[in-house]
Amino acid sequence: MASPALPAYKTAFLQDCVSAGALKFGTFTLKSKRISPYFFNAGLFHTFDLSYSMSSAYAHTLAANGLDFDILFGPAYKGITLCATTGILLRTIDPKYSGKSYSFNRKEAKDHGEGGNIVGAPLAGKRVVIIDDVITAGTAIREAIEIIKREGGELVGIIVAFDRQEKTPSVTDDDGLPRPSAIGEVRKQYGIPVMAILTLDDIIEYMKATGTEDDLRRLNDYRTKYKASD
Repeated sequence: MASPALPAYKTAFLQDCVSAGALKFGTFTLKSKRISPYFFNAGLFHTFDLSYSMSSAYAHTLAANGLDFDILFGPAYKGITLCATTGILLRTIDPKYSGKSYSFNRKEAKDHGEGGNIVGAPLAGKRVVIIDDVITAGTAIREAIEIIKREGGELVGIIVAFDRQEKTPSVTDDDGLPRPSAIGEVRKQYGIPVMAILTLDDIIEYMKATGTEDDLRRLNDYRTKYKASD
């Protein structure tokens, strides 16, 4: 039984993540060297079942936020399947999205045929939303933003699968000083909404109804220690 405080699509996605092992609880050492009580592995979403679940959750998140856009842009390589499958499911949720398109970039420009770096709808003069799995350091997202700018598109939002809501690491990570998250820095720099299917707050809410007291305590302690200032 999941928390009634969460929308049904978030609960369904969380249940699928836990069942498939894409969301685990325990003790995990992250690349940042932080010791996390949970681990979200987006790399497992290659099965048809999980791909459908994730794409459906992306589509519901976009529909719930009501963001007006023309093109869903998926940065190569992970974003390629995400922009296509999410677009299909978004159309089934609300017919108003039937006229929207998707695009993605090539890693290397094609010098024959249609040429260029963009596959799918041209970005020039269009309102564009970037879809990706996560934002860590923000480097990949900034590269995608530069592509959209170079192609003449207007970036109006970003959507990712998960927001850890934790501050960026520092040389002395336990300094206790407030810092923004990687997502918060992107929001501030570009002045656009950055949406996420799930956040750490969502996981904690879900675990209130489904998790052990120890897991819930460790999640709350981690959030308190590393919570971002944004």
